[in-house]
Amino acid sequence: MTADPIPGLMKQVDGQRMSKHLFHLSKHPLPYRKVNYTVPGHAKNTLYEADDFIIWKLGCPGYKVKREPCRAQAFRRDTSKPVRSQFSSPTQEDPWYTLYNIYVKKRGQTHPNEIILFIAHKDSQSWIDSPGAYDNAVGTVACIEIARVLTDYPSRRSIWFLFCNEEHTPWTSVTAANKAKERGDNIIAAFNLDGLGGKSQKDTDEGRKTNFTLYTTPEGERLADLMCYVNEKYKIGLIQEKHKRESPGDDDGSYVKAGYTNVVANIGSYPYADPNYHAPGDVADLVDLTNLRMSTQASLAAAVTIDLDM
Repeated sequence: MTADPIPGLMKQVDGQRMSKHLFHLSKHPLPYRKVNYTVPGHAKNTLYEADDFIIWKLGCPGYKVKREPCRAQAFRRDTSKPVRSQFSSPTQEDPWYTLYNIYVKKRGQTHPNEIILFIAHKDSQSWIDSPGAYDNAVGTVACIEIARVLTDYPSRRSIWFLFCNEEHTPWTSVTAANKAKERGDNIIAAFNLDGLGGKSQKDTDEGRKTNFTLYTTPEGERLADLMCYVNEKYKIGLIQEKHKRESPGDDDGSYVKAGYTNVVANIGSYPYADPNYHAPGDVADLVDLTNLRMSTQASLAAAVTIDLDM
């Protein structure tokens, strides 16, 4: 009987490496990841610099990286609203920018037309100066780490990684999802990683390691149940829960709206309880790195379980 590769793959998830990437993308040298801010003295805006870093890290294991241009604007800020929702729509006179979706695609050996997709938005808030550590540098570094761990894994199915933009408008995941549908991409499962480990101050103080899997469809609920299963089977130690959305949301929702049903989001809490959500206090120093590593391991384990038909 063939040995289960998942425990060995989970052990390769390197929390220290993820921490270095997290601090690079949300503290130094990049305080933000938005197209409308450039660090003084730098040649590129911080979102383009983040793109360069992500491409570099994905290229190191040997992946071929593709970029897909999209047009988007920065949100305006409305200080009359609560801090969590101070974004407002840009005007027609506001500038348009080219933002990029970044893809890497690992080809499956026996079922290459069946695709398991990981999604993370890589940008931080365009309307406010927030480092966006939990939202969503954590998901970005988790996707980079899963891609690295799976470099030499002989997957049966294709495993794709999408790094998109959700804190500018329109969301570039909409372009990615619609083009996937036009091409007829057979996405059999998709995991949106957003806000991994982000939770209430009470949960943080009590040391709770949380993960919520959000789903919209019955097929999505089966993926949410799979997250619970791998957490128990591999003794990851998360407080793993699931929740049904009333309607599609976030970047996973872009795929649901495009007609894909096997789609979920992994997030640290629901309703999202991070006290620094969309605020300048969303800094790397406050991220629960252990929770981030555990949530990354669980997402990896679920994807490989699907790949193995376990």
